[in-house]
Amino acid sequence: MLIEQIQLENGCALGLRFEMQKYPLLVIRAEKGFLVCGYLNVSAAETLGDTAAKVKGVQSFEDMLKAQVVEVTRFARELGVETGMTGREALERMF
Repeated sequence: MLIEQIQLENGCALGLRFEMQKYPLLVIRAEKGFLVCGYLNVSAAETLGDTAAKVKGVQSFEDMLKAQVVEVTRFARELGVETGMTGREALERMF
């Protein structure tokens, strides 16, 4: 497992990387929510009341920051996170 601090404009996020069999499982945690890769289920986050956004086709934290958000929870939408924005933009709204 790799843990990395990711500096953003509004604060410092925490990146978690787990090496799986073929592709990494990636999560970046901000103060009020998190950005996940395609491995994780945003519907579960919605059910649990979490603020989450999802990006796909990524293999690094930098990829996640550049990728377009493809799914969000309603709690993320309340913070201004929308599909189509970059992962970086989504995380900035989660601080």
